[in-house]
Amino acid sequence: MSSSVAGNLSTLDPTRWVQPDTTAMRRPHTESGAMSVLPVIPEQTRLYTSVKRIADIVFAVSLLCLLGPLMGVVALLVKLTSPGGVFFTQTRVGLDGATFKMYKFRSMRKDAEDDREFLSELNEQDGPVFKIAEDPRLTPIGKFLRRSSLDELPQLWNVLKGEMAIVGPRPLWEPEAEKVSDRARLRTRVKPGLTCLWQIAGRSEIAYDEWVELDLYYIQNRSLLLDILIVCQTIPAVLSGRGAY
Repeated sequence: MSSSVAGNLSTLDPTRWVQPDTTAMRRPHTESGAMSVLPVIPEQTRLYTSVKRIADIVFAVSLLCLLGPLMGVVALLVKLTSPGGVFFTQTRVGLDGATFKMYKFRSMRKDAEDDREFLSELNEQDGPVFKIAEDPRLTPIGKFLRRSSLDELPQLWNVLKGEMAIVGPRPLWEPEAEKVSDRARLRTRVKPGLTCLWQIAGRSEIAYDEWVELDLYYIQNRSLLLDILIVCQTIPAVLSGRGAY
C-alpha cells in the first residue's frame, strides 16, 4: 500500500468515531506493477487472538439476545413472502482457505444461484465478484433485507462457531475465491468477519482492487483498537445503506 494511503488510514482518531469520515479510507485503483509485490503479513499474537475471540463470543451472544425477536420477525416475513426456506447457506472460504457454510436470511427466490450464468452481463462489480444493484432474483422483502443488512444477522452463528469473527475480511463464495490472485488470497490469512474496512467505506461501490487493498491494510495493521473503530463506524454505515445490494 502506498505511503499516502497508509497515512490516510493511520489518521483514524478514536475521538472521531461518532461521525467517521470513511472517504479518507479509500484507496486509488492499484497499478499492475504494485500488485505484483506481495506484502508481508505479520503473525497474530496469542494475546490479540485470545482477547478477540472472547470479544467475538460476548458480542455475538449479546446481539443474538438483543436482536432475537427482530430475527424472528424477519424469518416469518421471509417465509410468508416467497416459497423456499428461511435461511440461505453458501460455501465460503475462510481462514487459511478452509471452507465453511455461511448463513444468511434468504433474500432471493429459490434456486436463484442457477440463474447467475444467465445474468452475467448485468454484473456491476469487477474482479471475480458478482453483484447487481437491481437484482431481478430478489424476493419482495429481499431488497429491504439487503439494504438494511438484516440478511447478514444469521452469521452471528458463524461467529459463535468460530468460523468468522466480528471484524475481518468478508469471505468470498468458493467459486469466486478460486479465481483470485495470490495477493487477494492473502485475505484468508485471518478469520473472515461480519464487518471490515470495505463495509464502512462503501461496500459494493468500492472497486475490487480497492477492496483487496483495504483488507490487506487491515490484516497488516490489525489491533483491538482498529477493530473497535471499525465496529463503531459500521453502525452509521449500515444505517446509511450505502453500497448494500
